[in-house]
Amino acid sequence: MLKVGITGGIGSGKSTVCRIFSLMGIPVYNADERAKWLMQHNASLVAGVKSLFGEQAYNADGTLNRGHISAQAFTQPEMLQQLNALVHPAVGLDLIHWQQEHEHEAPYTLKEAALLYESGSYQLLDKIIMVYAPRELRIQRVMDRDGVTRAAVEARIDNQLPDEEKARRSHYIIQNDGQQSLIKQVMDVHKDLVKLARLVDEGSGY
Repeated sequence: MLKVGITGGIGSGKSTVCRIFSLMGIPVYNADERAKWLMQHNASLVAGVKSLFGEQAYNADGTLNRGHISAQAFTQPEMLQQLNALVHPAVGLDLIHWQQEHEHEAPYTLKEAALLYESGSYQLLDKIIMVYAPRELRIQRVMDRDGVTRAAVEARIDNQLPDEEKARRSHYIIQNDGQQSLIKQVMDVHKDLVKLARLVDEGSGY
């Protein structure tokens, strides 16, 4: 099966794009959501997070104290690196199991991840889609969505690979600037990926 990744900076709207792919029957693995789930249910990962951020990393009910973790991770690059070093391998194993479960459901699968390039997981994928939106639009979207300050959003953006570098490495770019039809762009990419998947199935390569 063709393995496709989809990425984009915070506020770019990649989750919205993924919902369109999902409506067309494409299985979507949300790496960020699975990471949060694993950080609450994977015993060794929970222990690692507590070791890194202290017992305050979790609320009394066992859920993540996202405010506590974010306050440290996004202001101290070394803490973010250590957190990623804990989480990314666990997500990688989880993804392999998920792909095996869905390999016969569609021509290709999608892995949605904000840190696709930063984590190195792009190397395990056949094609990459980038969702792009102007920086100012992204900042405003996240401020409205999460109720956070501009400075907090900019700190998170600055911890991610620049859009220019993501675009250079990606095979497809979907513009989510409110000016172009997302559905049409997704359909065009989908048609191309279905063709590539057929070539792979036939052993022709691409």
